[in-house]
Amino acid sequence: MTVPLVSQITAHEAGLIGCTQCGKVHRPTIVRCTRCGAALHPRDSASLQRVWAWLIAGLVVYIPANLYPMLATASLGKTTENTILGGVLELIRHGSYGVAGIVFVASIVIPVAKFIAIAFLALSIPRRVKLSPHARHRLFEVVEFIGRWSMIDVFVVAILSSLVKLDFAATITPGVAAVSFALSVAFTMIAALSFDERLIWSRAEHDAE
Repeated sequence: MTVPLVSQITAHEAGLIGCTQCGKVHRPTIVRCTRCGAALHPRDSASLQRVWAWLIAGLVVYIPANLYPMLATASLGKTTENTILGGVLELIRHGSYGVAGIVFVASIVIPVAKFIAIAFLALSIPRRVKLSPHARHRLFEVVEFIGRWSMIDVFVVAILSSLVKLDFAATITPGVAAVSFALSVAFTMIAALSFDERLIWSRAEHDAE
């Protein structure tokens, strides 16, 4: 006896809503997750507009973060200002290759990679791409995880500013770029959080039709 095949449908196709916090599936009439209490909402295609808005804002403030000084050091009446890249070159000149590598990766490589990754994810929703939905979802998780580590430059500036206060001998103060860089990191983190990753699977369902 042959068993008839039953076509599989997703929870979204069945009209159900999944919790974005714990993943439990609920009927559309329920407004809060019965497991974790988080607010339930359907897949939000308008979230892409928020993603682009925050991403562009982060890109705009990231430009002055690289052009203006990140750190101003005053020692014995002489003031030295360094941009992010200038600080990396200065660390290399003093032989601190490890620290220079960390600052370069955290302050230049990771932010630029985040801009590219978030833009790619936002562009992949309205368009068909070769990357699988599982790979795109893993990319989103990586972007969301590493976003907080981009603040390392700001943390270093804050620590140095609070510790090196020797009046006339040496004083370290944050530059204009520190504020711009912090805003850029915050804006890109908000852009990643605004992205509704369930849209990745909606696109996959649409491509499978």
